[in-house]
Amino acid sequence: MVYEANARLRDPVYGCAGSIFHLQNQVSDLQAQLANAQAEIVNMQCQQAHLLELICMEMGQSPLAISPPQQSLDNFTHNIPMSFLDDNNFGSVWDALWT
Repeated sequence: MVYEANARLRDPVYGCAGSIFHLQNQVSDLQAQLANAQAEIVNMQCQQAHLLELICMEMGQSPLAISPPQQSLDNFTHNIPMSFLDDNNFGSVWDALWT
């Protein structure tokens, strides 16, 4: 109640609702950044696997014989929080992924 009263003094119109809105925007932005970072990780893992396959083809070895242990894509994608899609602003998030 003290925080709410102080927020109302700082902002008589919105009070703590303005702070909550600001924090929700920050969470949304951070979730979009996290999704971008996770997409970059998956992209790098795919590039690494492709490069490893090409190297193995050149050397005449099986890619499975020398491939390093990696986190499976299924386990990785299950950990991606998708709640940032709830705000109807997902168009800009996905546009940034593909540019």
